[in-house]
Amino acid sequence: MFHSFKPSICLSELPYYFTNPFQYEPHSLCKIAASEMQHYLDSLHLNEGKMYGILVVAKPSGELGYLMAFSGLLNGTNHHCNFVPPIYDLLDKKGYFKEEENRISLLNKQIEALEQSNEYIAAINLLENLNKEFSDFKIVSKESLKLAKIERDKKRALSITEEQKNELIRESQFQKAQIKREELRYKEKIELAYHKKAEQTNRIDALKKERKQRSGNLQNWLFDQFKLRNSKGEIKTILNIFETYSPNKVPPAGTGECAAPKLLQYAYNNHLRPIAMVEFWWGQSPTNEIRKHGYYYPACNEKCKPLLTFMLQGLPLEEISRSDKLTEPIDFDIKYEDNDMVVINKPSGILSVPGKNNLFSVYQWAVNKYPLATGPLIVHRLDMDTSGLLVIAKNKEVHKNLQQQFLKRDVFKKYIALLNGVLEKTEGKIDLPLCCDPNDRPRQMVNYQYGKKALTHYKVIETSNGKTRVELTPLTGRTHQLRVHAAHHEGLNIPIVGDPLYGKKEKRLYLHAQKLSFVHPTTGKRLELIVEPEF
Repeated sequence: MFHSFKPSICLSELPYYFTNPFQYEPHSLCKIAASEMQHYLDSLHLNEGKMYGILVVAKPSGELGYLMAFSGLLNGTNHHCNFVPPIYDLLDKKGYFKEEENRISLLNKQIEALEQSNEYIAAINLLENLNKEFSDFKIVSKESLKLAKIERDKKRALSITEEQKNELIRESQFQKAQIKREELRYKEKIELAYHKKAEQTNRIDALKKERKQRSGNLQNWLFDQFKLRNSKGEIKTILNIFETYSPNKVPPAGTGECAAPKLLQYAYNNHLRPIAMVEFWWGQSPTNEIRKHGYYYPACNEKCKPLLTFMLQGLPLEEISRSDKLTEPIDFDIKYEDNDMVVINKPSGILSVPGKNNLFSVYQWAVNKYPLATGPLIVHRLDMDTSGLLVIAKNKEVHKNLQQQFLKRDVFKKYIALLNGVLEKTEGKIDLPLCCDPNDRPRQMVNYQYGKKALTHYKVIETSNGKTRVELTPLTGRTHQLRVHAAHHEGLNIPIVGDPLYGKKEKRLYLHAQKLSFVHPTTGKRLELIVEPEF
């Protein structure tokens, strides 16, 4: 599993701090190792896209090399020559996991057989048909009673004897009694059909309950088999780790099977000193997430962050370096101001509203500059890394009016972006529904089942030096909409330059809110503002 560098590298070139897996610039040693690994991956002729990892390590003798790993399974198995093994082999055919998994599979087949059985389908159809017939009968009966009453009322309006009046009463009573008897017969039939269906349903529900219980127990049992180490020699299971670092959160399925935990576990078990780490995507992009062939990516938050927080204890870790670590107040370039509102040109790297890290935000600036202003102030938001026009309301009424315009899509917005590649089409529309990636917040993903509708119009301005400048007009306002629509393979398939989440990080994100047009809440006149980007 240990792969030596060729030629060998002097230990003096090694970094003192270990890679922070959640935000990093790949170390040169990792890039060398990744290049060698990618050459090897090409020789395997793999079809599926997957996340791979590299861990640069040193032997006790001082020899330097690296370990390779893949996330999940590769070609249906988790054991491959030259890659570190899984932390726990859940595919062991003689192991408890596979045995219990087979039992759950058998339950699935039993449930499917019962749900598709002629007896069960016939019971469902009989109950549905009886309920429909009963419903129709009640409608017809009600109408017949109504018509009969009309006829009796006509007869009563004529000169009739007392005996004839009594006969009309008996006729009404007989009709109602006859309908009541028929209703009782229907109810008896429906009750019998319901119990017949319930016999089948109860059998299916019992099997589903057993399946759920077995699945939950098996998942918890599996997480207890993942006994993870850290550099201090401490050992914890996945459940122990989540109880400590993500209390009240159930570990997602697949936790512990990503490349990074595999690499660290193998290094600790084999007395190898971790030096630096990197993960990259290789192969075809996934359907929903944005992963580009050959791009480096940080570890995911939902599955890996709790595990790596524990496993990296004892290693000197890089601090998350942020060029946008702005805590001191600054002033902004005001593009428009009156008694009702102010519109600023927000620089890249500034939060619109306060976050968790006590960084300076536009909201704090507005509170300090306009102490008499009322209401939430910030009408809409721009991502921290996005620059451009941002509207601030000075009172509640104006804020409410402007927000309604944004919600009703009455505000025209246009952005300028620089794409990290050449776009062949000159103009078009992107229609990809978006939602949050539950396993890697704050990333967004394309999801046709759960995503909210997101529309973007694009138009090429120019192409130069292998990059494309485009106008992006969002027709909806979803989180990271323009960034995802640019990077996703069903969108433009070219990330915006400097996008740390969906592309490659640079000094800034090359996305700028250039134009805003909306109706002034007080004057009723349309206001149009334009500010050109610095890039």
